[in-house]
Amino acid sequence: MKKSSIFLFLAAFTLTACQENGETADAYGNFEAQEVIVSAEGNGQLLQFDVEEGQELQPGQFIGLIDTTQLHLKRQQLLASIQAITGKTQEVQPQIDVLLEQKQNLAREEKRLKALVADNAATPKQLDDIQGQIEVVDKQIEAARSQNKDLNKSILAEIAPLQAQINLVSDQIRRCYISNPIEGTVLLKLAEPHEIVATGKPLYTIAGIDELELRAYISGEQLPHIQIGQQVEVQIDRDKETNRSLTGAISWISDKAEFTPKTIQTKEERVNLVYAFKV
Repeated sequence: MKKSSIFLFLAAFTLTACQENGETADAYGNFEAQEVIVSAEGNGQLLQFDVEEGQELQPGQFIGLIDTTQLHLKRQQLLASIQAITGKTQEVQPQIDVLLEQKQNLAREEKRLKALVADNAATPKQLDDIQGQIEVVDKQIEAARSQNKDLNKSILAEIAPLQAQINLVSDQIRRCYISNPIEGTVLLKLAEPHEIVATGKPLYTIAGIDELELRAYISGEQLPHIQIGQQVEVQIDRDKETNRSLTGAISWISDKAEFTPKTIQTKEERVNLVYAFKV
């Protein structure tokens, strides 16, 4: 986490900068930027990686690409498998079409025989035979349609897991297109183009530094004088001789004492236990 030393003045007290009159600050601490480690979500060669330390990035900005060749080939293979399975439905439908055409021919013959029977030019038995053939064809059509329905169910059962695999591969392809998650500044670049990366490998760290969080420390005697929401004045170095004042509000106060960090000063130099708070 990137940090820089600061001087903190509590707004409740009338104090001036220690550099100007020799008084010490009420507390000292460090600025902390909330870092995000952006990691690879795919496996393969890093074909493109447009990231440099100090670069400002926007949310959703495209910054890199992991090779997707193998994933595209796998998806094509799955699509071909689905196409082959779907083609099985064409094995039954032609049989149904033939039976339907046969029924139409029998229906026309039935109509003709009815007219002949009415004119005593054909026997009732001939008509009965045609009608019997129509019943047989109807049963054959029904059986073929039932077979086709069962086949479709079987095909859908085979296609479903393949489609799930396609969805998975498509998601893996999408994750190979690297997008920046938050607005901020690149702090550390951890990968280079053409490297082989794996899922979970850190690529870079980024932090939003427009709004920083200050972590400072005070003694137990000072603790009763601060509260959540209290306005404070923060002074940071403008240059070697002057300071710059910033304002903030206390957002968190620790309820547990801890030993003074080595890099932190307190108003009372002999204090061993301090309380952390954030601005």
